[in-house]
Amino acid sequence: MSNTLPVQRKISTKPRPSDVAFRGIVTSFGFINLAILTLIGAFLLFRGFEVFRVEGFSFLTDQRWELTEESGVSSGNIGIGAMLVGTLLAALVALIVALPVSVLTALMLNFYAPIWIRNFFVTVIDLMAAFPSILFGLWGFFVLMPSAEYWAMLLNRYLGWFPVFQVDQPFFTRSPFIAGLVLAIMIIPIITSVSREVFSQAPLDRIQAAYSLGANKWSMIKAVVLPFGANGVVGGAMLGLGRAFGETVAVYTVLNLVYSINLQVLFGAGGNVASHIVTRWGEAGEYEVKALLAAGFVLFLLTLLVNFMADWVVKRTVRKGR
Repeated sequence: MSNTLPVQRKISTKPRPSDVAFRGIVTSFGFINLAILTLIGAFLLFRGFEVFRVEGFSFLTDQRWELTEESGVSSGNIGIGAMLVGTLLAALVALIVALPVSVLTALMLNFYAPIWIRNFFVTVIDLMAAFPSILFGLWGFFVLMPSAEYWAMLLNRYLGWFPVFQVDQPFFTRSPFIAGLVLAIMIIPIITSVSREVFSQAPLDRIQAAYSLGANKWSMIKAVVLPFGANGVVGGAMLGLGRAFGETVAVYTVLNLVYSINLQVLFGAGGNVASHIVTRWGEAGEYEVKALLAAGFVLFLLTLLVNFMADWVVKRTVRKGR
C-alpha cells in the first residue's frame, strides 16, 4: 500500500472576459470622475489663491462685500461670512424639517404600506429627486411662500420669546425659513431613499424574535429597526445636507440676499454662497471673479467634506450591520 499523498488540487475561478471588461470599464470611469473632481478643485484653488493670499482668514469671517475696481486696481473689503452663516442656517432648517418626514415615510413604505402603494410612492420619490431645481424654486415662490409667511407669523407670535424665532421688524417674505422649506422638499427624496434601503436590511431573525416576544409592529420598529438603521439615516441626512449646501437657483428665488449675518430664521434677510456667486458674477471685475471662485472653492470643500462623512457613515452601517 503506497503512502504517497495525492497531488493537491488548486481551486481557482477564472473570471469571464465579459466580467474583466466590465470591471475595467467601471474602474476607468471611476478614475475619470476622480480626475474631473480633482481638476475642478485645483482650478478653483488656482484662480482664487490670490484672494486667499490677500484677504487671509478674514475672507471667511468678514460680512461685507464692498469692492470697487478702478484702472485695474481693486479696493474694498470682501468676505463670505454672512453667506456661510446663511448657507448653514437654511440647510439646518431643511434638515430639521426633512429628517422626520423622510424617516416616517421610509418606515411607512417598508412596514405599513401595501405593495402597490409602496411601488407607487417609490416611483414618485425617485421622480422628485430628478426634478430640476428651478421648478422647486418657482413652486416655492408662487405656491409655498404665501402659506409659509403665515406659518412664520404664527411661529413668531407663539415662539417669539425664543431668539431664533424672534423678529425685530415684521418682514417675513423671502426668509431663511422659506428657503429651508424649499430645500427640505428637495432633499426628502434623498434621505427617504437611503433610509428605506437601510431599514429593509434589518435582520429578519431579530424582527421575528421581537414579534415572538409579544411586541407589536411599532414596538418592533423602536426595538430593532431604528437602532439598526440609525447610522444609515445619519448618512442619508448628510447626503441631503450636501445637496442643500450647494443649491443655487431654488434658494435665490425665495431668499433675500443681505450681506449681514442674520440668525433670525423668520426674518426676510439672508443668503447662501451659491446664490451669492450667481448674483455677483454678471457684473464682476477681474479680482471679484477670483473672489467668487475662491468662495466656490470654500463651498466645494464644505460639500465634499459632508459627502465624504456621509459615505463613511453609510459604508460603516452596511459593513457592521448596525
